[in-house]
Amino acid sequence: MGHRVVDVEQIEPAGPGGAVRFVRRELGTRAFGINQFVLEPGFAGPEHDEETTRQEEVYIVIGGGGTMRVDDASVALQVGRFVHVDPGTTRQVTAGPEGLVYITVGAPAEKPYEPRGPF
Repeated sequence: MGHRVVDVEQIEPAGPGGAVRFVRRELGTRAFGINQFVLEPGFAGPEHDEETTRQEEVYIVIGGGGTMRVDDASVALQVGRFVHVDPGTTRQVTAGPEGLVYITVGAPAEKPYEPRGPF
């Protein structure tokens, strides 16, 4: 099959409090992981890093707002913001008073993307 389509509402909520939608599993992607998170107001996700998986991640905020602690820095999360985090860097996401919706995209950092064309 040359393509797949999935609507986020079709993906069963999983993880703590049903906050995660495992998009990669539904689409069957193999080159990168992609998930959607919907956090209730004030919810703090687990502090973690990706040292074991060696994945770098990009967080893309699509709704609400909050903060991300990245090592010792605090990054404001707002709609339209992209945040890149290296594998060994500790991170923790906390939803603001309006809640937070974001997407993560991750892939192993050791096999970098090879740009092609003008993009």
